[in-house]
Amino acid sequence: MQVTSMLILASQSPRRRELLSMLGLPFQIHTADIDETMDPLLPPEEEVMRVSEAKARAVAKAHPADLILSADTIVVVDGKVLGKPHDPAEAKAMLRRLSGRCHTVMTAFCLFKDGQADVHLEETHLRFKPLAQAEIDAYVATGSPLDKAGAYGIQDQAAIFVEAMDGDYYNVMGLPLCALVKCLRRRGVAVLGAVEP
Repeated sequence: MQVTSMLILASQSPRRRELLSMLGLPFQIHTADIDETMDPLLPPEEEVMRVSEAKARAVAKAHPADLILSADTIVVVDGKVLGKPHDPAEAKAMLRRLSGRCHTVMTAFCLFKDGQADVHLEETHLRFKPLAQAEIDAYVATGSPLDKAGAYGIQDQAAIFVEAMDGDYYNVMGLPLCALVKCLRRRGVAVLGAVEP
């Protein structure tokens, strides 16, 4: 079965646009305007899934016949959620906290159509090498960390901070492609000519 509706990416992330483009699927972008504040009393897994679904539902109001894809990514270290830093000082503090330690990147994505939400959570575990303050300062000065959860992008200069990783690399960038393709195929979307029965 071929899906005739349009795929709508509910994200302003250039990395998610790039990753979705790798699949060769036509899509449009419609960003969600929602409050992404997370409740610190709830488990991070639940909150990232809630925010992802809320983005999809918000965009679905303008695209009721289309398949909506939304996602949200957070970094968790010692149970504390690190979102996007508000300024360079906060970015430096986040990187100091991650220095020499293990953390988890959680991305939840949601496929939404006809009132049905499929929400998937992917986790990738990483360990950073100990970071020198000069490295942190130089990286933050590039401006790159300011629009990224946890104040780093694994696809840019921060790649040299990663000592070990267990899980999907693309999840750390903001969209776990292997899991996404499985879910898209279950929804009848052909990726590389294949769909799920």
